[in-house]
Amino acid sequence: MSDSVAMRLAPDAVYPQHEDLHEPSLIERGGRALYGWTRRKLKSSTREAFKIVAPTAACGPEFDSLELEQLREPAREIGRRLRSQGLEIAHVARSFALIRRASQLTLGKRHFDVQVVGAWVMLQGMIAEMQTGEGKTLTATLAAATAALAGRPVHVITVNDYLVARDAELMRPVYEALGLTVSAVTAEMEHADRQVAYMADIVYCSNKTVVFDYLRDRIILGATASELQLKVEALAGPASRTRRLLLRGLHYAIVDEADSVLVDEARTPLIISANAGSEGDEITARKAYELAIELIETEHYRVHKGDRRVVITEAGRQRLIDLSERMGGLWAVPIRREEVVLRALTAIHLFHRDEHYLVRDGKIQVIDEFTGRVMADRSWGQGLHQIIEVKEDVEVTEVRETLAKISYQRFFRRYLHLSGMTGTAQEVKAEMGSVYDLPVVTVPTHRKPRRINHPDRVFATDDQKWAALVARVETLNAIGAPVLIGTRSVAAAEVASAALTARGLPHVLLSAKQDETEAEVVAHAGEAGRVTIATNMAGRGTDIALGEGVEEKGGLHVILTERHEAGRIDRQLAGRAARQGDPGSAEALLSLEDAILLSVKGGPVERLLMAWSRSGLPYAHRAPAAWIRYAQWRTERGQSVVRRQLLKSDRQLSTTLSFSGRPE
Repeated sequence: MSDSVAMRLAPDAVYPQHEDLHEPSLIERGGRALYGWTRRKLKSSTREAFKIVAPTAACGPEFDSLELEQLREPAREIGRRLRSQGLEIAHVARSFALIRRASQLTLGKRHFDVQVVGAWVMLQGMIAEMQTGEGKTLTATLAAATAALAGRPVHVITVNDYLVARDAELMRPVYEALGLTVSAVTAEMEHADRQVAYMADIVYCSNKTVVFDYLRDRIILGATASELQLKVEALAGPASRTRRLLLRGLHYAIVDEADSVLVDEARTPLIISANAGSEGDEITARKAYELAIELIETEHYRVHKGDRRVVITEAGRQRLIDLSERMGGLWAVPIRREEVVLRALTAIHLFHRDEHYLVRDGKIQVIDEFTGRVMADRSWGQGLHQIIEVKEDVEVTEVRETLAKISYQRFFRRYLHLSGMTGTAQEVKAEMGSVYDLPVVTVPTHRKPRRINHPDRVFATDDQKWAALVARVETLNAIGAPVLIGTRSVAAAEVASAALTARGLPHVLLSAKQDETEAEVVAHAGEAGRVTIATNMAGRGTDIALGEGVEEKGGLHVILTERHEAGRIDRQLAGRAARQGDPGSAEALLSLEDAILLSVKGGPVERLLMAWSRSGLPYAHRAPAAWIRYAQWRTERGQSVVRRQLLKSDRQLSTTLSFSGRPE
């Protein structure tokens, strides 16, 4: 690991960013993989990362006697050195020491040594893996403020607007004490307000917000605008396209919950669209739904739930011919007819209310499967959204036409300097390296972890699982321990809630239906005797502080009621317990009817495990638990393939559009 980082200012460009590279050959990919692995192995040494601690501590006395109003002058002096000489370790150490002092004076918090290490890792262009509760939000201030003092516009990117507003407001005093400006960009802001906000030294925003704003800029710029054209055009004053842009380019990003943003959400491209429908779109959606419900499962079509796809049989094709015999238009074209009906069957069998979407105020609202939160401005494409609206008997909206599109992989690779932090990155470090060239460094905890992880318990049926959950909550509730119950979907959360209600156990429910009360629910979840049911909303970006007397009761107890599609989400949820050296415990109560097993459903193995789990033997849970872990691994592997295919198709689409003169 070198003693400096080449984070100097980009050339005097109108919109600085990395340009897409050509698709490498097989030999080039092999050479890059070998070089990248060697480089990451050398850089991602935890012991190497600790080299920043001693010089930062040595610089502390220089600033420890300063008061709040005296911090700006040394900040300007450090900034001049950073801009002229780059991020030499000596200058970074002074910057970190000064920011430590600013945090102590404004927030009453002084960064721990491990937080200093995490910030140095991010300035090196890597992912800092820091356990839940280790203070990643405060850690980011060291890296963000140092980069901003060096003259680099900084984007601190997190997973939702709630965290954007919260983190920007919490950390604002630290930045302002150093003479830096900070802003929060959220989805509901108007264009003019966004422009002003993006001019700040440090901008907090969600991943979706910054990508959509980038796509809006790409639409304004078009596909053929060169740097020279834009500079000449800027002389035209208010009429220039550059005056309408939102971002100042892609300089430096710190991605919070990096594995969620860069990996989990990278299966879906980001699309800006406009209404382009007609009255015929609603008629098509309704007719497709009517035809779909006329077909018989197994005879006319088969549903492969594990692969999330529907296949029409030969008998089904013949049935469609009979049903559409007197219909014209697209229904007379076999390929188009089958395509639309397949979409309707997908809407019926693979998209479920309170799991993939909510019906709220007469509208379909998409649920983010990784965060459990509603994405009010999102819709499914190619007419799927309209068919789901028909299915739920709500007003059918217009089909939308794509104006611009990009994958998360291609977008984040365009930052001149990219880094991130998360509590769970080891499982995807190979993908982080190969796709984003981001090594992963594990940062030790400030205090020794005290979480007790109980063995998984697996039951034959969901009913048995919910009964065991109620019994476990009763036991914990009797001693006054707070309990956090994690579910995979809104529907599962409501089943758990009904089971507790039937037994007379008071509790609070947090899901996409109650997302406006999230902050209040989380604030009280660590109090004695508190029982909270939550979808994976509670898994990321939230800290649950223990109430008075709870430490003596064993701390917070987390119960997972299902394995998620990625094991990292389970780790994040379990990580709500035993933060910062507190006591705590976690366990999983699972069922052989859980959705994660759809990918390995059926066959003699399932029958054997079902009998095994009912046997009552001392180790009856071990084999079923291992089988569920295997199903989860298969699901994760399949998702990785999907992400790589998306990146490949995104590159191909970009090449095609560049020839057509259209943006992205």
